[in-house]
Amino acid sequence: MFDVVIIGAGVTGGMLARALSRYRLSVCVVEKASDVACGASKANSGIIHGGYDPLPHTLKAKLNAAGVPLLYKAADELHVPYRKTGSLVCAFGAEEEKPLAALLARGKENGIPDLKLLSGDAARAIEPALSAEVTGALLVPSAGVICPYMLTIAAIGNAMDNGVALLRDFAVCGIARDKDGFTVRAASGDTVRGRFVANCAGGFADRVSEMAGDDSFTLLPRAGEYLLLDKTEGTRVSHTIFQVPSAAGKGVLVTPTADGNLLVGPTADAVKTPESTETTPAGLAKVATLAKRSVPSLDLRQVITSFAGVRASEKGGDFIIKMSDTVAGLLQVAAIDSPGLTASAAIAEYAVELLGRAGLPLEDNPAYCGERADSFAFRHMSDEEKDAYIKAHPAYGRVICRCETVSEGEIRDAIRRNPKAVDTDGVKRRTRAGMGRCQGGFCLPYVRRLLAEENGVPCASVTKKGGESYLTVGKL
Repeated sequence: MFDVVIIGAGVTGGMLARALSRYRLSVCVVEKASDVACGASKANSGIIHGGYDPLPHTLKAKLNAAGVPLLYKAADELHVPYRKTGSLVCAFGAEEEKPLAALLARGKENGIPDLKLLSGDAARAIEPALSAEVTGALLVPSAGVICPYMLTIAAIGNAMDNGVALLRDFAVCGIARDKDGFTVRAASGDTVRGRFVANCAGGFADRVSEMAGDDSFTLLPRAGEYLLLDKTEGTRVSHTIFQVPSAAGKGVLVTPTADGNLLVGPTADAVKTPESTETTPAGLAKVATLAKRSVPSLDLRQVITSFAGVRASEKGGDFIIKMSDTVAGLLQVAAIDSPGLTASAAIAEYAVELLGRAGLPLEDNPAYCGERADSFAFRHMSDEEKDAYIKAHPAYGRVICRCETVSEGEIRDAIRRNPKAVDTDGVKRRTRAGMGRCQGGFCLPYVRRLLAEENGVPCASVTKKGGESYLTVGKL
């Protein structure tokens, strides 16, 4: 019997697992996919939002404002790549300048520091690639960009290092409550028991809640399509560039990423399921057109891939973070759409507080360590340091991914380290092998061979992303 079973190994579940590992508790995270960060946490903008947009006095407003410094702190402790870029919300004409003033006032009410209205010329002085049609902008200095899947991987890895269990390929199909707690059943027939259940199931949180006996909310999945450009475009802008937001969301943005690429998107279209992650010609064309409105000089010939992520919203528009009104011991952490990534560390602290009020004993874990070694330490070394390290560890001298300069040693480390990479997409998210211009065209066979060697399995059994996603069908 675990003290807490967390359903969902996205950024919300991962940050909660890490927060709970500070205490003398037994915690288990269950995830339906073959790896962590396989839902919205791997396919979003990666923006650390300044906090000017949420309606005051909502959970989004409170946790966004509190979450920004907490997230930067967690990223430093976990050595997750991020950049404090600041953001610009751009107006095109006098009519759009009026909402900028309203956003400034809202941001101040939310407690966001150092917000400033700029003229179009002043905005172009700090961001020369902005359109000549931009007539004004809201400068948000506290905003930034972070790698969302690396944050999730690092948070769960740190939690595991502190004693948290992770069960993958655990697709929850039933939850039963008795006097002692919950039995959570997987489609495979496996079960896990917990005194408390934290529902962090992303787009499926309403279904998980219903399984537990609480049908009080319904999620509305919305898909966002993106274009990712090569690092040759990564310095086109230095800030995250927004347009004035609408009822559908914050609109199409243009932003550098934490890893040096340029990202444009997303759309915001209602879809049938949280798994509707296909891209469309119309959606990508819309992203391209709106992105060039902000930054006309964008070179869209440098697009190296496109993707879509589905975020889960609720008709009320706010996060749902509370103990269930109908099922004792069930913590709802649902409808975590934007700014959920930004707020993730604050959400975790708030969720722990709710569990404590509900009777979970929160006794400090004296063995807790919130630091995680830097996964990218080798690439941060000087040439002299790398030379010495390679002499002691020859695998680091063999480059497997030429586009991103990822070595065999880094890949083997990713396969061995919590949470261990078990497929080629898992290696990709942990090391960036396959993230470059050729998108794995050169390195994929080598990554596959290393996975097979490390796990003691035939190459033919290695998958791209678990399940039946085999990379080969046989030998000729």
